[in-house]
Amino acid sequence: MANGILVMGSFVADVAFRTGRLPAWGETLMGETFALGPGGKGSNQAVAAARAGAAVRIFSKLGDDAFGRLARDTWAADGIDARLVLQSETATGAAAILIDAARGENAIIVVPGACYTLTPEEVDAAGAEIRGAKIFLTQLELPLDAVQRGLEIAKSAGVVTILNPAPACPLPEWMIALADYLIPNESEAALLTGLLVETVEDAERAADALISRGAATVIVTLGAKGALLRSGGLTTMIPAFHAGVVIETTGAGDAFCGAFAAALAEGMGAVDAARFASAAAGISVTRAGTAPSMGQLAEIKELLGRRNGG
Repeated sequence: MANGILVMGSFVADVAFRTGRLPAWGETLMGETFALGPGGKGSNQAVAAARAGAAVRIFSKLGDDAFGRLARDTWAADGIDARLVLQSETATGAAAILIDAARGENAIIVVPGACYTLTPEEVDAAGAEIRGAKIFLTQLELPLDAVQRGLEIAKSAGVVTILNPAPACPLPEWMIALADYLIPNESEAALLTGLLVETVEDAERAADALISRGAATVIVTLGAKGALLRSGGLTTMIPAFHAGVVIETTGAGDAFCGAFAAALAEGMGAVDAARFASAAAGISVTRAGTAPSMGQLAEIKELLGRRNGG
């Protein structure tokens, strides 16, 4: 794993409903389609990184149930090392995803289940594997004390740390300072800083606020506007990549984070890695689902080549 990525994060089964509009409270609507598939931010990002060419190990917890078996089958299909995954007496979690069929936008409710029983002591037990990785990538669909411990172990060993603060919640400064790369979207950046984040200028102010709280580099993903990378007092705008008709945006943020980690692991600088990640996100939104929507390395390179005139 010396050149690999260790993803500490969640697996939940995605239960997705596509509908013409969201129902009001007390209202029942007939939906258009229904799908059950693998999800959870940790798992999605691990799949994205693996398909982008990285050696990936995942650290999580699963229940002994059908959703847990779905997780293991998903990871095996993409060559992800799941030997660190623990078993819990709690059922594997699930996410209810409501998708606006006209706009491709979504609203999500996550019940994390087994992965939310991960403890700091269990993270300590995986310390050697965390220290042996090149990149440590995590999110907030786990208990905060477990996330903190993972970041602390990685940071103290000189492992590059990436924190995707999703789903958003207030974080103390010392935890933000454990992230070499902090990757929020607009709403997450707004919640973390208390600032309105609607424009590129807003995103830059939010990034500065997060850097003042200890993050080394902040990348605010901005959907169709691309992403803003702020580091060392410099701002770089990363363009969005158009790969086709937008079907669903659910997996885009996870595609970005996983592909960004893969690119860093391959030795790319932050700006080039963010462009690579933006291309991966551009592919993801043209497909339904989360993990199933992640692009392969050849597809990402081909889209980058088209954008660059290659």
